[in-house]
Amino acid sequence: MLTLVGPEGAGKSHLGAIWAGVSGAITLRGEALNDESVEACGRAYAVLFEDADRAAQSEALFFHLINMALQNDVWLLLTCRAAPDAWGLNTPDLLSRLRLAPVVRLAAPDIELTEAVLFKLFSDRQLQVEPHVVAYIALRIERSLGAAREIVAMLDNEALTQGRRVGRAMASDALREMASKSEAP
Repeated sequence: MLTLVGPEGAGKSHLGAIWAGVSGAITLRGEALNDESVEACGRAYAVLFEDADRAAQSEALFFHLINMALQNDVWLLLTCRAAPDAWGLNTPDLLSRLRLAPVVRLAAPDIELTEAVLFKLFSDRQLQVEPHVVAYIALRIERSLGAAREIVAMLDNEALTQGRRVGRAMASDALREMASKSEAP
């Protein structure tokens, strides 16, 4: 069992999907945890358990899933936004088992990675954006892949609406709009 912890957009699901593909793992989701998930875990060789922190609402099932994996020598990769100690678990044995797993933490992307992601996202949408505009955006957005996706989608829509290329002024307007959304209650 391994726990992969990081903020939204840090790449947990991407890394998990690569691991699942290589290992032949099935994928289960924390918010969809049910009896069938536990049974599937018992039959699997490897399990990618996405958003494990959201399974904390079904502690008894989660505890059973962990035990099933351990008893059947199932490789288990948990992805979550925070380490198990921060989930507010009430089942001491569940927390104890989760604490036994090594934890790998993914940090928010640095400026270089943020720029690279922005270039890729713009390219995926067939938008040509000057490097100085990408650098301008990368310095001002939240350091997350989710924020990068959001700003690129906004700029793509705006470029289509206005019928012009993405420039610094358009990026500045989009950044202001994103900031006002995040400040709104």
